[in-house]
Amino acid sequence: MQGRLEAINLSRGGVPKQPVFEALITDHGLSGDHQNDSHHHGGPDRAVVLYSLDVIRDLQREGHPITVGAIGENLTVSGLDWHGVVPGTRLTVGGVALQITKYATPCHNIRGFFLDNDFMRVYQERHPGWSRVCARVITGGIVRPGDAVTVESVHAM
Repeated sequence: MQGRLEAINLSRGGVPKQPVFEALITDHGLSGDHQNDSHHHGGPDRAVVLYSLDVIRDLQREGHPITVGAIGENLTVSGLDWHGVVPGTRLTVGGVALQITKYATPCHNIRGFFLDNDFMRVYQERHPGWSRVCARVITGGIVRPGDAVTVESVHAM
C-alpha cells in the first residue's frame, strides 16, 4: 500500500503545528519541533506523530474545524488505509523508516478543533481508526511533502 506525505508540521511547543518545506527526522523526532509537556509527548516511542489527511477531511465533513497540523501531528499522510496503520506497522516515508508504537491519546489542548470541544472524537478506544499514531524512528533522514509513504509490514509489538 502506498500513500503520500502531504505535510510536515512543527511547533516551538503546543498546537497547532505549522507546515514546513522539509525536516530532518532523528531518533528524537523532527528537528525544530518541541513539546511543552515532555511527560506526555516525545521520547523514543513517540518521536513522530502521524495522521491521515483522509481522516481530517472526513472530520471536516462532520463539521469539525480541524486543519492539517491542528491536533499536533508531525506528518500528515494520504492514501493509506488508516484503519490498517496499527501499532507494530512499519512504514517508510521517503527514505525514513518508522514503526508505529501506539495510538496518540487526545489532549484537551486540541478541543477547539472539534465541534462542541469533543476532542475525544479522535480517541482510539471510543472511535477506532480515527486516532493519530505515534512512531519510533528506525532509520532517520530528511522528508519532504510529496514523498512516498509505504506500509512495509506489521510486526507484533
